[in-house]
Amino acid sequence: MSRVVDLSLLIEDNMPAHKLFQRPVITTHMSHENTRSLGLGVPGDAMTFQTNFIAMLDHVGTHVDAFRHVNPEGIPVDEMPLEMFMGKAVCFDLRHIPDLGDITVADMEQAEAQAGVKVDGHIVLLCTGFHQRTYPGLDSVWKNPLLTVEATRWLHARGSKMHGVEGPSTDKPSDNLFAQHRLCRDLGISHWEWLVNLEALIGKGEFQFFGAPLKFKGGSGSPVRAFAILN
Repeated sequence: MSRVVDLSLLIEDNMPAHKLFQRPVITTHMSHENTRSLGLGVPGDAMTFQTNFIAMLDHVGTHVDAFRHVNPEGIPVDEMPLEMFMGKAVCFDLRHIPDLGDITVADMEQAEAQAGVKVDGHIVLLCTGFHQRTYPGLDSVWKNPLLTVEATRWLHARGSKMHGVEGPSTDKPSDNLFAQHRLCRDLGISHWEWLVNLEALIGKGEFQFFGAPLKFKGGSGSPVRAFAILN
């Protein structure tokens, strides 16, 4: 039987966000208690309800970057093909990479061999153990590793148009170069950020991954409910 693995971070009020971004605001808008006064339903069986107010950027929590995010000429998330956000995938074991470390081509090649799946158009998820080590502390915002431009070119050369990382960015926060984002812009590829629970996918071979965005008009990205299906 298939097994579903949830890879999404819980969205909470005031949760950590990228160092440049506002944290989300989530609060009760209408509650079961105060909607009782509306007199909905029937005598003896009131119909009460709850709604929540949610204010957040489109790059908070588990999310995907649209081409528009770092390219003023790039298409927004609502115009990107839905097929980009799902497909065959593999998870690389990179748990030896330290905080603020660099993921190199040699790391990718070793992880590919260990995974037993040759990358050929796969979505590649990178498990560094960063989320388990740091979240919800501030280190989760300030110490994520870097996917180097050489490793990104390695993925692109193997037909991988999408990849995913733990933490708020594929670029490490100790510099302002954003080399990986700029290369993704130039190559026409993109990524998910702040995936969690990737440890559950290590050693599982090929699986199906889903991380579809909300259809925000003009969106520079979107929160996603990311998950994998293991056979």
